[in-house]
Amino acid sequence: MLVLANVLRIICLLSLLAAAGCATFQHPLPAVNLSEPGWKVRQGQAVWQLPNGRPEVAGEVLLATHPGGKGFVQFSKSPFTLAMGQTTAQGWQIEFPPQNKKYSAPGSPPKRLIWLQLLRVMSGQKPPTGWNWSESEENFRLQNPASGEAVEGYFAQ
Repeated sequence: MLVLANVLRIICLLSLLAAAGCATFQHPLPAVNLSEPGWKVRQGQAVWQLPNGRPEVAGEVLLATHPGGKGFVQFSKSPFTLAMGQTTAQGWQIEFPPQNKKYSAPGSPPKRLIWLQLLRVMSGQKPPTGWNWSESEENFRLQNPASGEAVEGYFAQ
C-alpha cells in the first residue's frame, strides 16, 4: 500500500510539473512594433512549397529583423494571413490563422518551422543542417530536402 501511495505522489508531482511546463508555452510574445528604431523590414513575393508534395501557395512576404535576435515574418495570400512568426533572444512563436493554430516556446525554434528558419538565415545565421539556402540580389530560396518544403521569392528594393 505504501508503494502505491508513493507511486501516486510521484505521478501527481510529475503531472503538476508537466502542467507548469506547458503553461510557459502559453504566454504569447509581445506584439512587434516595426516602426521602432533598428528594424530592417523587407517586403516581397514568395512561393511556399508545402511539405510532402502538397500544392504550393504564392503570396506576399514581410520579413523584419532586429539586432539582438528579434525577428518577424508574415506570409499572406490577400486577404488572409497564412503564417506569422516571431523570434526573440528568449523564445519563438508561430501562428497559422487558417488552421487556428499557434505554437510558442522558450529557446530556439524547431528545425521544421520553415518561416522561422527563414528569419534565422536572413539574420545572417546558417540554415539548419541538411537544409539548402541560396540568395542573390534577385531572389532567395530555402529548402528542407527531407520534407520537400521550400520557400522561394524575392524582396522589392
